[in-house]
Amino acid sequence: MIRRVKIIAGGDVQAVGYREYVRKATFRKKIFGQVQNLESGEVEIIAEGEENDLKSFIENINVSEYPIDVRECNVTWHDAIGDYTKFEIIRGDKDQELFEIIDIALSHLYRIVENTTISLEKQDQMLGKQDGMISLQHDTVVEIKGLRKDSESYFEKEFSEIKRKLHSIENALNEMGIKV
Repeated sequence: MIRRVKIIAGGDVQAVGYREYVRKATFRKKIFGQVQNLESGEVEIIAEGEENDLKSFIENINVSEYPIDVRECNVTWHDAIGDYTKFEIIRGDKDQELFEIIDIALSHLYRIVENTTISLEKQDQMLGKQDGMISLQHDTVVEIKGLRKDSESYFEKEFSEIKRKLHSIENALNEMGIKV
């Protein structure tokens, strides 16, 4: 059933990109209507669509995610009129809109810097672990080389002892007249 909903959102909802956030929440959904700033500092949203889609939409736009902080969300339901063919942002004064766009850009830049910092910290941690692994590999190679050297020395002594004993046996056999 197609319904209309009117939402008045209050809190930190102007000059923080909230209208764009609301419009984005309708992307690829069959929700039509408009969103606009009110002089009271609130934002008015009028939307039409399937009732279940609208309920999900209301949940999605009732958000507290920096810099947006919706603290009130007054919802009234109505019968659909069908006078919208898309979802749009109703813009105000050009200067005011320009400052809002700058604020939005700054908040996105802040998120990028924050995410980059987190990413760099994780890369530093990974490089530290890689350094530890390389050090461990180096220690292992040194240990294997030492083991080879020790083994080589051990086997040389053993083979030398075996040769000596064989030579002794050969001499004893020769003395008994047995040629080997």
